[in-house]
Amino acid sequence: MKPIYPLLILSLVLFIGCKTEPKTSNAEAQPEAEKTIPEKIADAHGYENWKYVSEITFTFNVDRDSTHFERSWVWKPKMNEVTAISGEDTLTYNPKSMDSIAYKRNSGFINDRYWLAAPFNLMWDSNSYTFEHTEAEKAPISGENMQKLTIVYKNEGGYTPGDAYDFYFKDDYILREWVYRKSNQEEPSLATTWENYKNIGGLEIAQDHKKGDGSFHLYFTGLSVTE
Repeated sequence: MKPIYPLLILSLVLFIGCKTEPKTSNAEAQPEAEKTIPEKIADAHGYENWKYVSEITFTFNVDRDSTHFERSWVWKPKMNEVTAISGEDTLTYNPKSMDSIAYKRNSGFINDRYWLAAPFNLMWDSNSYTFEHTEAEKAPISGENMQKLTIVYKNEGGYTPGDAYDFYFKDDYILREWVYRKSNQEEPSLATTWENYKNIGGLEIAQDHKKGDGSFHLYFTGLSVTE
């Protein structure tokens, strides 16, 4: 899996007789552009506080039927450093300078980080996808009418190019459900809830993601944020 937009125009001074009109700039005259749906979702989840985060730790857990899987991460975004912890095995690496072992581990980090911080990936990946907004659509698990944001990643780059995601949310722009569609296929590859939110370091993080039939539960433990 895989995460913006200055122009200064000088105004003319007009003279009519002895009267001088005050200077005005187009920048002052134009209203502030309304935020996009991805921006609104990111903001609702505390994106403005991400700049203060120096370290975030979490354990990614998956219970599928009778099996359990987990791995832990220590991420220092300002240092661009990731530590992968799986059992007694620990690896620290820089995602911009990876050998083959780190590259393989990083694919797991990208996946787990996406589940943790998908609302922020809407900002980090803003140049890598196209999006479409639907004002009313039935959510796949609850059946409630919600807004839907569909993003489709470009066909080049990343670990899984061309994938699509459908985000379902209400008027507060907090994610409630989502659908992952591999290679932008029509049928869902996976649909889960976004629930049990925890505010940590000013970030709104969904700790639990469940399939409607209860056969799949992805959740986070050991969450901590250091500023």
